Amino acid sequence: MLLKFTKMHGLGNDFIVVDAVTRKVYFNKNTIAKLADRNRGIGFDQLLVVEPPSNPEMDFRYRIFNADGTEVEHCGNGARCFATFVREKELTHKRVINVETQKKNIQLRVLEDDLVTVDMGVPSFDPADLPFIPEKPMNHEGTYSIPVGNKEYSIIPVSVGNPHAVHRVETLSDDYVHTVGAAIEQHSLFPKHVNVGFLQIVSETEVNLRVYERGVGETQACGTGACAAVVAGIRQGWLSNNVKVNLLGGELNIEWQGEGTPILMTGPAEKAFEGQVYL
Repeated sequence: MLLKFTKMHGLGNDFIVVDAVTRKVYFNKNTIAKLADRNRGIGFDQLLVVEPPSNPEMDFRYRIFNADGTEVEHCGNGARCFATFVREKELTHKRVINVETQKKNIQLRVLEDDLVTVDMGVPSFDPADLPFIPEKPMNHEGTYSIPVGNKEYSIIPVSVGNPHAVHRVETLSDDYVHTVGAAIEQHSLFPKHVNVGFLQIVSETEVNLRVYERGVGETQACGTGACAAVVAGIRQGWLSNNVKVNLLGGELNIEWQGEGTPILMTGPAEKAFEGQVYL
């Protein structure tokens, strides 16, 4: 099969996007992992597949596969690339696009300056929604303790359609992010694994963030991770309702008005190139 694809990125978090609306496409886990290999394949953090919706009230269905071939629930940077892709390919001319994902429906809004705002839905702080099985109840600071080696790390579990553990730090270092991130990502208390966000607060309106993503490792940017970190910070009283998030690949703007309201994420999406490969 000749696979046509578009290579895209959201702040350096890179994807290949495939049209499965106008042609039939099939992937298995091993094929995705081979394509994702940065030395012998195309190289990407995630594969995004654009499909017809099963719900007639939606415009598209959106499937996301990690570099290891596992299917996941949600990807904020990918959602922005999705919106740019379907308009560029003339699969739609709408600026407000309603999309099915594995766990919920989302709305994408393409702005006049080609930035994309994604309605990421209402976050959940219920550990069962990640799922997360804490060994101890939440402490008085509103965090949970998770054991890694001989140390305890404070985390805030957040589901934004996919699972996140937010850990506040004073400083960000490669070794800390990679070592602690890898340990928490595969911790037994997270049966389906977890994305781990390391949050450094600059002010109530600005943060620095690095994310160790489930099934991928650290990426240049993680949209759902930015959402999870900001809503965790707002809920703790650390942040205001509108926050600039500095990621390795660039900036996102996250807005959240509090319990019961959706998260709005705004940022860029860019095409790198078009390509094709025989499977």
